[in-house]
Amino acid sequence: MPSYDVIVIGLGGMGSAAAYRLAQRGLRVLGLERHSPAHDQGSSHGGSRITRQAYFEDPAYVPLLLRAAELWPEVEAASGRTIVHLTGGVMIGRADSRTVAGSLRSAQEWGLPHELLEAAQIRGRFPTMAPAPDEIALYEQGAGLVIPEESVVAHLALAARSGAELHFEEPVTSWVATGRDGVEVSTAAATYTAGQLVICPGAWAPELLADLGVPFGVERQVQYWFRPSTDADRFQADRHPIYIWEAGDGRQFYGFPSFADPTGGPADGVKVAFFRGGQACTPGTVDRKVSPAEIDQMREFVAPRMPDLPGTFLKAVTCMYTNTPDEHFVIARHPGHEQVIVACGFSGHGFKFVPVVGEILADLASDGATSHPIGLFDPLRFTSAGEGLW
Repeated sequence: MPSYDVIVIGLGGMGSAAAYRLAQRGLRVLGLERHSPAHDQGSSHGGSRITRQAYFEDPAYVPLLLRAAELWPEVEAASGRTIVHLTGGVMIGRADSRTVAGSLRSAQEWGLPHELLEAAQIRGRFPTMAPAPDEIALYEQGAGLVIPEESVVAHLALAARSGAELHFEEPVTSWVATGRDGVEVSTAAATYTAGQLVICPGAWAPELLADLGVPFGVERQVQYWFRPSTDADRFQADRHPIYIWEAGDGRQFYGFPSFADPTGGPADGVKVAFFRGGQACTPGTVDRKVSPAEIDQMREFVAPRMPDLPGTFLKAVTCMYTNTPDEHFVIARHPGHEQVIVACGFSGHGFKFVPVVGEILADLASDGATSHPIGLFDPLRFTSAGEGLW
């Protein structure tokens, strides 16, 4: 029975980074993935993800974002791949909206460079956008986009170069903690043992972590690409920023400029999507088809805010969010198994953290603790054992 220091289940965004950082530290690592490398069946695909630091979700995330910003260039240099494109970014909405007020709170608390723009200033700087008179924006020059497929490929290559053994198209059928200092992981092909287990299951969290005590909810999300109806050059990355825009009813949508997408996305396509409100699903039941009604809904929502964008529909791609009830992550040792470490429930806003999550998981496995602030991510917050801790 093959034995390792650490087994990593799931080699998407987080798992690929964990496998690299663990192998980099000299540990014997086995990575197991149910699909092919950098696949499009989970949450780590679609050509772009937003990266930002003025974080409306909670200022507690900012130190992790600052560390991620240090690590991304290291990964790019080591792998020879371009993963991050800084385009600038705007968080738009009414002044009291979560998107704007929360971003401003984080920027002020951590001294992050930023500007506040009135509606006329937004229109003047970014003519693609047509905010309402009562909408403002927080502009962050250091925001941009991350290419998820490039990140996964880079981390997998670095993991293999560092000595990790990576198995693809080998889904895990079960895992069990053996005593207090070991694990046994079974697949259709073999059974493996290790001293520790790192589980990065993405949308398979309800299946692989049923005993964790976290009420995960998986939802289908759709990413859309349109060709602008006029003056498409205004949507290029040197003129059009990434953004998250909160409507008066609280709905958020987000989007990107057009750029040379190495994953094969339409070169003149501009991507946009809703941030929340997807259909409940599982990896086995998710509907990969996008209906004309969904395309029309996206077009009608975007048109008043960026009139030139929803010109010609090009394509749509589905992915999945794995949400926790409070939309904060789960990163911790399993409460019931000291030798098992989990990273899941990233709730639609996790990819920008990939390199620092990999570092945290390697810390927990190799050192037993991490200096990074992860108290917010303890799964005990959802159980009676965690009452009074937050």
